Amino acid sequence: MAMLAARRRSALIILLSTVAGVAITAALGVWQLNRAAQKEALQQMLDARSTMPELPAASLASTAADAAQQHFRRTRVKGQWIAAATVFLDNRQMKGKPGFFVVTPFRLDGSVDAVLVQRGWAPRDFNDRSRVPDVPTPSGTVELVGRIAPPPARLYEFAGPTSGPIRQNLDLDSYSREAGVPLKPLSVMQDAPAADTLLREWPRPAVDVHKHYGYAFQWFALCALMAGLYVWFQLIHPRLRRRT
Repeated sequence: MAMLAARRRSALIILLSTVAGVAITAALGVWQLNRAAQKEALQQMLDARSTMPELPAASLASTAADAAQQHFRRTRVKGQWIAAATVFLDNRQMKGKPGFFVVTPFRLDGSVDAVLVQRGWAPRDFNDRSRVPDVPTPSGTVELVGRIAPPPARLYEFAGPTSGPIRQNLDLDSYSREAGVPLKPLSVMQDAPAADTLLREWPRPAVDVHKHYGYAFQWFALCALMAGLYVWFQLIHPRLRRRT
């Protein structure tokens, strides 16, 4: 009796473990499919908004909620660079290479407001990590074309510098106070060409959607493997052994 009870407990533990494993891996597979669908939907929205007429500077949103409705729209703005407030966001990649995203406030012509411009990507000097690339910034009134985007994405960071030319992240409100100019709750990703050496091959949201399908396949395959092993070793194999 004791041996039979132990076998039943063992079988129950195996069953519960298999059910939990199947449920978790299936849920992870579905999550990866949802992530792929979200990125594809975002890409479709980007493509649709990119065909809409350019937004003039006077129409740029003043609130985060309104800015979200303008993301990925094209815009053409005139104004002046605030070159002294240029910041180099570290550990950013473009075409698989690490470097900086160069961001500079751009004071809008005829307005007290400015907009943060993501000007492009530049490689870093690995021999002197405190050295920043020389990025020419035109003076006077200039015109630039770009796509409206959220402020630069934040990366995980330990206690790092919140001032100086090289930073890991940028808080828009504190940066606005630091630059001494009101900033719109958005940014502009500048398009090429421009009279500098910055790279502007901005990634598309759905550029890595295939990896989510790959991860989903792996999770579903693991789910099927656990279910198959349970059926074979706990149901089919014992019956075959009893028959022989």
